[in-house]
Formats: sequence, C-alpha cells, structure tokens
Amino acid sequence: MKLRKVTAASATVFALALTATACGGGDSDNESSSGGGKDKITIGIKFDQPGLGQKTPQGYEGFDVDVATYVAKKLGYEENQIEWKESKSADRETMLQRGDVDFIAATYSITPERQEKVDFAGPYLLAHQDVLLRADDDKIKSPEDLNDARLCSVTGSTSAQNVKEKLAPKAQLQNYPTYSACLTGLQNGAIDALTTDDSILAGYASQSQFKGKFKLGGFKMTNENYGIGVKKGSDLKDKINKALEEMVADGSWDTAVKENFGPANYKNEPAPKIGDIKS
Repeated sequence: MKLRKVTAASATVFALALTATACGGGDSDNESSSGGGKDKITIGIKFDQPGLGQKTPQGYEGFDVDVATYVAKKLGYEENQIEWKESKSADRETMLQRGDVDFIAATYSITPERQEKVDFAGPYLLAHQDVLLRADDDKIKSPEDLNDARLCSVTGSTSAQNVKEKLAPKAQLQNYPTYSACLTGLQNGAIDALTTDDSILAGYASQSQFKGKFKLGGFKMTNENYGIGVKKGSDLKDKINKALEEMVADGSWDTAVKENFGPANYKNEPAPKIGDIKS
C-alpha cells in the first residue's frame, strides 16, 4: 500500500490518531478491515509448528506464514509492514474479538462453534487427522492396527482420545507435553505412533534432523478445514477470499505446499474451493 508523504507535524498527528484508534476499539474494526490508513498489518500465527508457523532466528517460516504473507501483499502490505503475533489455540477468538490482530492463519479449523464468534475466509487447506509412524514400520497399515499400539498425542489434545473412542479402543494412550517429545519417543521406540493433523505431522517430519525417519499413515480419519479467522462482520473476509483464489490460480499455493511439506512426502488434498467446508 502506498502512503502519501507527510510533514513532520502531520506525521505526529497521524501517529497519535492511529494510537487512539488502536486503543479505543470503537471504529478500529472498520479501519482495520479496509486496510486503509494503516502502515502495518498485524497477523496471528503459531510460533512453534515447523512447516506451518514457526519463529526462527532468521524470521518466520511455514505454510501458514507463506499464505498470510501472500494475502497481506494482495491487501497492499509488504513483508516489512507485517507484525507477527503468536496466536495460541485457546487465544485465537479472543485476539480477533479484541482487535489484537487483523487476521489469524494458524492451523485454524473452521467449526460451527467458532463461526459463532468469528468469521472465516477460506478454507485454504484441507487437512486430516492422521498418524506418524517410523519409516520402517510395516505393522500399522490402518487405524484398526493401532489397537494395542502405544499412541502418543500432546497433553490437552483430543486427537488420541478420538482414535481410542472411535477406531482403536485398545490403543494405549501416551500423553507427552509437546509434539517434539512425542517425536523423540517415536524415534527411540517408546511409542508406536503419533496422531494429530497430517499437515502438522508433515511439518515436524520435514525437519532436517528427522528427514527419512518417519512416514505418514495416510488414514484421513477426520476433515480439518483450515481457514483464516477475522473479526465478526469484517469486510476483510471477502478480500482475503479473493487473495486466496489468486494464490491458487498463479501457482503460489502449490509452491508453498511443496516447499514446506515436501520432505515428508505429504500427499496433500488439492486446494479447496472457497466456502467448500468438508464435514
């Protein structure tokens, strides 16, 4: 977005006006939604998910980061005008409602419950709950084979419990504090499988230290429609949808998938149509 040059005095007034708008919250959603009158855009992402949203010493990287950067550019913002904010899963709706961020791209599955609180552009990726296995494991070929297997998920996640309740009632649940801890357990044989969204699993497996050590089961146990969250009623939704369509059309979406998930041989679904939410 090109901004007109201003004098030092008017720049001061402009900065004060921006501060008042950000703090007041009364009309901030209108100004934020239009993208006009702002010299930066604030975007929520995950900081700790390799391949999707990760903060590194070199900056921010991952598929969600690439999608968000592309969208921001279509909205008129260059990379140096983006302010990244960590959006933990439990905080996302609150961050949007308070106006802490303009939009969120953080493995944010579209659900009816969330749609009551915020709006979603997209979806921009169809993921599935899956399992990650050791590359040489030839025993687990279906969800049913997880019976009697040591199944790991992160404490507080419902993924492993879903598998036990619906698919493999005899699975031995192992709760670890982080996905990285699960990966270590999987690598040394303490557990047999790790479960969460296939995109998240692919991101972790794509890390250089794990290259060639793991594989995805390809079970597609659930549909996870990743959307970009915006404040309820924001006109950013339509603008972001248009940007996502352009990202698919010009090939940037496919490039981002290959660059971020390629090392794990992630067999991604084709780019979803805007508004096509798989149940």
